[in-house]
Amino acid sequence: MADFDQFGTSEEENAEIKKLTLEVEADTDNFESWEKLIRACEAQEGGLNRNSSPQALATLRDIYDRFLLKFPLLFGYWKKYADLEFNISGPESAEMIYERGCASITNCVDLWTSYCSFKMETTHTPHLVRELFERAATCVGLDFLAHLFWDKYIEYEERQEAQDKIFAILQRVIHIPMHQYARYFERFRQLAHARPIKELVPADTLTRLRAEVEAESAAYGTAPRAELEVERDIRAKIDTMFYETFQKTQEETTKRWTYESEIKRPYFHVTELENSQLANWRKYLDFEEAEHDFARIAFLYERCIVTCALYDEFWFRYARWMSAQPGKEEEVRHIYMRAATIFVPISRPGIRLQFAYFEESCGRVGVARDIHEVVLAQLPDCVEAIVSWANLERRQSGLDAAIQVYKAQIDAPPIDIFTKAVLVTRWAFLLWKIKGSVEEARTVFSKNVQWYADSRHFWEKWLEFELEQPTGAEVESEHAERIKHIFDELLAKSRISSAAKKELFLTYLTYLQERGGAEAMKQFLVVDREIYGPTSLSKLDEAAVKENGVSKTPLDDATRAKAESRYPAYFEYYTEADSGAQGTASFQ
Repeated sequence: MADFDQFGTSEEENAEIKKLTLEVEADTDNFESWEKLIRACEAQEGGLNRNSSPQALATLRDIYDRFLLKFPLLFGYWKKYADLEFNISGPESAEMIYERGCASITNCVDLWTSYCSFKMETTHTPHLVRELFERAATCVGLDFLAHLFWDKYIEYEERQEAQDKIFAILQRVIHIPMHQYARYFERFRQLAHARPIKELVPADTLTRLRAEVEAESAAYGTAPRAELEVERDIRAKIDTMFYETFQKTQEETTKRWTYESEIKRPYFHVTELENSQLANWRKYLDFEEAEHDFARIAFLYERCIVTCALYDEFWFRYARWMSAQPGKEEEVRHIYMRAATIFVPISRPGIRLQFAYFEESCGRVGVARDIHEVVLAQLPDCVEAIVSWANLERRQSGLDAAIQVYKAQIDAPPIDIFTKAVLVTRWAFLLWKIKGSVEEARTVFSKNVQWYADSRHFWEKWLEFELEQPTGAEVESEHAERIKHIFDELLAKSRISSAAKKELFLTYLTYLQERGGAEAMKQFLVVDREIYGPTSLSKLDEAAVKENGVSKTPLDDATRAKAESRYPAYFEYYTEADSGAQGTASFQ
């Protein structure tokens, strides 16, 4: 950040800008805070101009640069920034801002049109202006609302009195489905009547049409006709061809009109889009993909991800579509990079992990590792990213490397105990499912129960692990003892809520019913009495009161009736005070 304490800005302005800067840094996603900060910087010294202090100008530029790095798709601010630079430093500085803006939002009709208009007014070398217009045509010429740009291009050539170039522009435009296609066609036809016939169509087409006219004359047995008559008939055929082009453009425009008319916000903003808008983009992309025109499909995707930049589903879709096109590896990489580094919030890491899978598939394993590290640097407790990284190491370096990832993350201080519990269960399942070592997996559970006894997930996964072990007559009693041991440990060591314990014990009762031996019903009735019986018999109450001082009161009649109908004979419901806060057991 610029140093606000230098000369040129009042103490009050310094204090306000510092305060607003701290607000922005506290929450960089808060668009309103950014707007206030920009307005405060622009208002320094009564409004900035070329005579303002260097410090005030440096502060303004710094804020604009940071803001547009955060929100590069806000074309209006690029234009404002360019206008400020023009007033402060002249056309060269403004052109640099336009270049940065157009590189950040390549398919913005408004920004490119503003840039071209600026170039028209500040550059007197036609070929440089035309080069810029051609760059813009490549980026925005296919837009349904590109008439603003094409009008500006034609306006420039009118100033140059270059009728041939105007006609060439119109020859391109009449093939593009867009909002105002008809008026371009009408002007094209007017100019076509005054242009030499050789300019209207390619030479081979002209030769073919001339042969057709001459053949038609010969068929009627007429004498050789004058060149003017032949040219008139050729022009008539060319005009018919042009009308067919118009009809095709009209048809293509009509097909897209349904989707275009539903687009209410064709630009980027930080506010959410309505579901109907998202649905319209999905349908529009479906339509364009069915047309099988690569240029138009890619252009529509680029339009879509401007409006829907914060929605990762469209980045996923764009990358998947592009990856299906032959020889487009770099284009796919660029899509992932833009999504991961600029637009999709880190709170939704899925697109970044997909980027890592893509790089791994391309043999760039080091890059895939780096992506995982970057995600975890910002989201240290992201289970999805940790598991993804462990699986990457398992695929590339073996099981031990995957386990090392889990161990390293479990030992990392920022990660909370419940996230660590999930990682421990993943570690155990790797040993069981991948290595095939049941005993090693069991050891992981038994050694870690003392640390993660308060994680319901830990108990569910430990129970799932033991329940899925094969049983037979010779190991039935041993298996039953292991299951019982889990529930003994649950009662003795865990402080999860009584409601959660009751749900877990329901699994035990089902196990005793379906897989227990001849004496299983004795244990069944003990558990039924001690877990679901009255307060005077409840083992849960003893543990809860001993550990937490938890008290219980009956639930309301409606909740009790719902519970008894769903879990007959097993549940007596209570309102629990968990960690000092009273709450109601709920079984949804």
